[in-house]
Amino acid sequence: MPRKIMILALVALGACSAGQGEDGETNLRQLRNPAGAPEEFSIVPNKPLEVPQTLALPQPTPGGANRTDQTPLKDAVAALGGAPSRLDAGAGIGAGDQALVARASRFGRAPAIRQELAVEDQAFRERKSLFNWRLFKTDTYNDAYRRQSLDPYPVLEAARRGGAVTPSAPPPQ
Repeated sequence: MPRKIMILALVALGACSAGQGEDGETNLRQLRNPAGAPEEFSIVPNKPLEVPQTLALPQPTPGGANRTDQTPLKDAVAALGGAPSRLDAGAGIGAGDQALVARASRFGRAPAIRQELAVEDQAFRERKSLFNWRLFKTDTYNDAYRRQSLDPYPVLEAARRGGAVTPSAPPPQ
């Protein structure tokens, strides 16, 4: 009987040790490739070769971007008809969005809201992953954020009852 209790205690302690990964992330997301097959999302095709306007070497900029660096977000914005230059740091608020930002911030806004939310979300994920051990590795991210998610169909119906023109939506599953 004492051996069984000791084995059970060791299993319980081992399960509690999986709180955070080596990169400081919580264990809410289990993004592993258990099959050992190649990860298809890590393969990024190279950009096509191009001859620059001038063949003189540019001045090096430490930490700057290289012409051959992959820019998937900018490529996606360009493919959807947007302006990839709007993603550059320091681009500011575009002329088309200034009215929206002014309206949204009419009652004031916190300038460091992104940093505050990042700290609060990290604390939330740490609290949710505290007793988040499982015998088998499963993804518990959606369970942790379930109380913060919206059911889209009642919201859609409320908007339609209020007279808002809404696009069609797929039927609930």
